[in-house]
Amino acid sequence: MLDINQIRKDTPHCQNKLFFNSAGASLVPSVVTERMKTYLDEEAELGGYKLGLGSRIQTELQVFYTETAKMLNCNPRNIAFSINATDAYGQVLSAIPFEKGDVIITTDDDYTSNHAQFSVLYQRFRVATVRVRNHGNGDIDLTHMEELIKEHHPKLVSLSHIPTNSGKIQDAQAVGDLCAKNNIMYIIDACQSAGQMPLDVQKLKCDFLCSSGRKFLRGPRATGFLYVSDKALDANLIPIRVDGRGMEWIAASKFKPVDSALRFETWEQNVACVLGLKEAILYANNIGLENIWNYNQDILSHLRNQLYEVPGMNILDQGSKLANILTFQINDKDKQLTIKTLEHNDVYFSVAFRGSALIDFDKKGTDWAIRLAPHYFNTHEEIDQLVDIIHSI
Repeated sequence: MLDINQIRKDTPHCQNKLFFNSAGASLVPSVVTERMKTYLDEEAELGGYKLGLGSRIQTELQVFYTETAKMLNCNPRNIAFSINATDAYGQVLSAIPFEKGDVIITTDDDYTSNHAQFSVLYQRFRVATVRVRNHGNGDIDLTHMEELIKEHHPKLVSLSHIPTNSGKIQDAQAVGDLCAKNNIMYIIDACQSAGQMPLDVQKLKCDFLCSSGRKFLRGPRATGFLYVSDKALDANLIPIRVDGRGMEWIAASKFKPVDSALRFETWEQNVACVLGLKEAILYANNIGLENIWNYNQDILSHLRNQLYEVPGMNILDQGSKLANILTFQINDKDKQLTIKTLEHNDVYFSVAFRGSALIDFDKKGTDWAIRLAPHYFNTHEEIDQLVDIIHSI
């Protein structure tokens, strides 16, 4: 059970607005901001080396790795800090020894940045990308994926666990089973699932999992993490962008990678941001991701059920399992009118455009949608207020 009153007390700025934009950048718990401010004040006094390299801060920084590992059910050696999910994803792609003719299997719902990096791989190395079909309800066609695996013997399978443009939860565990069965490297983009639902990398059977910190994890911007499996570390995968943090210089022209995911980091970090993300993950772990997930499913159901009663409501999300992202349009209602009405009533939301989900939006025959993302600091009463505002459009 969640103590919603305490959570809202810990999130004081959620009380003077209707905040439904956690899929973009959520509101951080006050402990996150306080820790970052305290560190920056100390750094201004002592300097970054004296403070950041001292044993006290170094010991505290290790908590980021232990708490992230706890959240994912792995060991701290499997965790690297990153400035965002895209950066972590790119580090992984640079570490995989792609060759001409290799294939990546992905879905129609992979994130924009991931597709952009696939495009670069094709231009430079002729690494092809093949997309798996969806069923009519939006779920991945796992039979088709297995057929593609047998046909193409891909170097990598990529999956956005929850797409940025809809609440669909893709069956990451079933995909992991297929990859493990066929000994294929598997990466999960979990930027919209980390922080709102439990993630167990042992069950997911992924080689890599990355996330930003600013979304449902409720951390600061320019933060994120990367999970790297023991299997991937043992395969001696090393990213192109590497420095003394991840490699030991042992001879004039010889380097040895460290025996952990730290080889995917670089030495220079924004220590205040790492400490902030640590506090956010610790906060979520203390509440319990299962508790967060159960509460989120309750408020999501409350929101969806009420929106179905709005005349002309067109909820665009598909999939047999849905998370706390909801996209919609109201038939015959102007986009700008919808946006202005929500903004006038102090509703915080996002507008999803075709450029962020081109394949999915083209299937749905639209080029925009309002995106709502409630989280566990929101209440039923706030959802009721939101629905009343939407009714007024």
